Order: sequence, then C-alpha cells, then structure tokens
Amino acid sequence: MVAARKRGGGMDWAMAGLEPAAFWAALAVTLFAGFVKGAVGFAMPLIMVSAFSAFLPPEMAVAGLILPTLVTNLFQATRQGLAAAWGSVKTYRRFLIGTVVFILISAPFLTVIPRVAYLLVLGVPVTAFAAAQLMGVPLALPLRHRARAEWGLGIVGGLFGGVSGIWGPPLLVYLLSIKAEKAEMVRVQGVVFLIGAVALLAAHLRTGVADGASLGFSAALVMPAMAGMMLGYRVQDRLDQARFRRWTQGLLVLTGLNLVRQAVM
Repeated sequence: MVAARKRGGGMDWAMAGLEPAAFWAALAVTLFAGFVKGAVGFAMPLIMVSAFSAFLPPEMAVAGLILPTLVTNLFQATRQGLAAAWGSVKTYRRFLIGTVVFILISAPFLTVIPRVAYLLVLGVPVTAFAAAQLMGVPLALPLRHRARAEWGLGIVGGLFGGVSGIWGPPLLVYLLSIKAEKAEMVRVQGVVFLIGAVALLAAHLRTGVADGASLGFSAALVMPAMAGMMLGYRVQDRLDQARFRRWTQGLLVLTGLNLVRQAVM
C-alpha cells in the first residue's frame, strides 16, 4: 500500500505523499487509460479506478481521476464544435440532470457504502447487457420509453458516480440501446462525463476527498491522460461504425467483469 512521508524536491505537490513507485505507476495507468478513451470515448475512470485500487487508498484513487476526467472530456465534448456539444446537452438533458443531482447526493457516502456492494450491483448488469449485445440479442429501448430510460439510467449513473467516480456504464447501455452512431456516441459521452466531472469535483471539495494534496496529484495525471487520448484518436478515426460498436460492447463486457472480479476478491 501507500506510505506517506516527507521528502524534498519540486514534485512534492504532485506526489501527495505517495511512494515514487506508486506515483509513476499511476502515470503509466493514466497514459493507457487516456489511449483507450481516445479510441472508444470512455473507460478512462474505469481503468484508473480498477488499477489504482491495487496500490492507492480509495479516496486518493477517486480524487486522482477528477482533473484528468474533466480536462479530457472538455476536449472530447467540443471536438466537433461548441454547437454540436450544446445540441447534445439539450438532447440528453434528462440524463445529465439525473446524473449531476445524484452525484451530489451520493458523494458523501464514499466512505460509508461497502465497495463490494456497488461493484457487484454495477458490474453484473453491465456485463449481462453488453454480452447479450455482442451475441446479437436485441435489447433496444422502445422509443416511447426513452425519456423514462434517460431519467432512470442518469440517476443510476449519478448514484455510482458519487461513490466510485464511475458513471459511464449506464450511459453506454443507453447509447447502445438507441443505436447512436459513432460521432454522436463519442460526443455525448464527452458532454455527460464533462458535466459529471464538474459535479464530482464540486461534491468532493465539500467532502474533503479533493484537497490541496490530492488535487496536486490529480493535476499531475492530466498530461499523460491527454497524451494517451491524442494517440487513441488515431485509432478511433480509423474505425467504421460496426467495428466501433463491437469494440465498445467488448470493452464494456471486460469492464463489467473487472468490476465483478474486484468485488469477489
């Protein structure tokens, strides 16, 4: 685990008392997570939290992903222009409201709710849904239920986002269900994740999880996150709609299985 100790030098603000090995491991994980995000538009917080849990305390793991998530999603949301981003805000406003409100509600319970509980409750249904999609089982939401589904999945995403920093899977479930095309999927993810990241930062400034030390560490992860995302964009731009959808489904299965693995172990 992590040992905190005093040390001199100009990197103290970023290392937040972490051992050098833990700090450099966090940078490497973030670089890879940024690459995956650039390629498929999501999974950066999932990868970071999953890997960080092996060598960081839960509070530091959640705090560390806040600023990289905020900055990378700002770029992702506006890659096709501010007008397109604002259009996504209006179209998916119900999901956004549900997510933001319930991130603020659930964040104070970060240190109260057993980690195994939310990992299982999120991981099992996400794995089942994505696996069914890969096998060709039609699970699309009827159009008459879209508004209800947006509210419901937005609330679920917010509840998990406040306590884990992860609110992407419910959004992916919704976008796959309505068969959103690649550019829209990536842009909407950027918009929802950006606004969610602002809410998460605000919530954890209140809880104390995000303080001067942990935000210094989080700031140090921004550059590797951005470098990885720029590399990932090269992969994304080469993927056609069908392959992009299957990559997304496959990664969602792995994500869900990893959440379950963490819970049972």
